[in-house]
Amino acid sequence: MMELSGRELDVMNVLWERGSATVSEVLEELPDELAYTTVLTILQRLEDKGHVGHDSEGKAHRYLPLLEREEVQDSAIQRMTRKLFRDSPRLLMTRLLGRGELSPDQLRELRTLLDQRLEDKEEER
Repeated sequence: MMELSGRELDVMNVLWERGSATVSEVLEELPDELAYTTVLTILQRLEDKGHVGHDSEGKAHRYLPLLEREEVQDSAIQRMTRKLFRDSPRLLMTRLLGRGELSPDQLRELRTLLDQRLEDKEEER
């Protein structure tokens, strides 16, 4: 299971949005001001972990994500469900729905997704 720090996620989000980027381009897109060397170190660490690759572009490197965003999302949800919700997706969903932050349209969309998932499960039987 992969774990990314907050800064690593910030950098990966830039790469996912852009498709690829140089260190300078990542710096421009980040919400916080970081030093060039800090972003370079983060990208090198991500590359060492196998999460990004690079192509040479003159003296610069153009970094590209090797992980899909959905893959990282799935891993984070699994980790959070296991650690915070006693490995119970039901408890996670109950908490999300109980917070009251979803609009009626968002709730209807979730209902549609749940109904579709239920139909799929029933067809599998």
